[in-house]
Amino acid sequence: MSTLRTVVTGTGHYLPKRVVPNSYFEDFIDTSDEWITTRTGIKTRYYAASDETTSSLGLKAAESALAKSGNKPEDIDLVIVATSTSDHTFPSTATQIQSGLGITTGYAFDIQAVCAGFVFALANANALIKAGEASKALVIGAETFSRIMDWEDRTTCILFGDGAGAIVLESDNMVNGSQDRGVLATDLHSDGRFKDILYVDGGVSTTKTTGYLRMKGREVFRHAVSKLVTSTEQVLNKANIKSSEIDWAVPHQANVRIIQSATQKLNIPLDKVIVTLEQHGNTSAASIPISLSVASDKGKFKKGDLILSHAIGGGLCWGSFLLRW
Repeated sequence: MSTLRTVVTGTGHYLPKRVVPNSYFEDFIDTSDEWITTRTGIKTRYYAASDETTSSLGLKAAESALAKSGNKPEDIDLVIVATSTSDHTFPSTATQIQSGLGITTGYAFDIQAVCAGFVFALANANALIKAGEASKALVIGAETFSRIMDWEDRTTCILFGDGAGAIVLESDNMVNGSQDRGVLATDLHSDGRFKDILYVDGGVSTTKTTGYLRMKGREVFRHAVSKLVTSTEQVLNKANIKSSEIDWAVPHQANVRIIQSATQKLNIPLDKVIVTLEQHGNTSAASIPISLSVASDKGKFKKGDLILSHAIGGGLCWGSFLLRW
């Protein structure tokens, strides 16, 4: 008996040219490279140029993923972009990338779940493909968080960077049972009661301004570790997989302490965890697809590897997915 799965056939990422080291912040806030590195694990991040937008970053990542998948733009019938920093109030960033690729058929839309956005986007693409609403999808995480930073708040402005990552998902009929490739399970959650610990203090229908990111770091840390662990346990149960079977964990790149605490509680060895935030900082919805692309380019993943990913973001929104490469 065959099972329809959505399989990753290509990955890509793009980072702006401007590299911003920790020392950059020493000129205007009370901080240091040692302070930032010790508390976050971040050494550098990338900032978009003035003529770059979230869609332009996402377009370059999408082009790279398409090239590696062997597909042409016209082969894609679904584009989903996870972002909290869209080009416009509307239309969606996804339609701008769709247009940039020259795609005139199919459909495109954005998902807003902040740092958990890519997990939500992948879960939706997987469901749409399995429902027969699409056959080949571009799933993109793209952000320009440097545009919503309060440069006087040393607890937040040091954390975030800009960038984009993308994957191509394709439907495939699998007959290998326990060795099926593709997305094996997803797990999504949200709880709006916790809005005030991570949010942007602006918006179209409230202040009519973009606003700045605000975060209660200790509260976010506490919720992040417990919720990521619980979601991961649930997605493993759905797929009937044990944590000891995981070949690679690709977590959201927020803070090295969160990554270490969550994976240790799950009994996943740190040498199986992909960590890229030292170079890229927290790129919100882009962090997981960037990490997938970087690791794939380095040859870390081999066919059949079990890959776990999880993320938490403002909302609060959190979730996880499990796939076989």
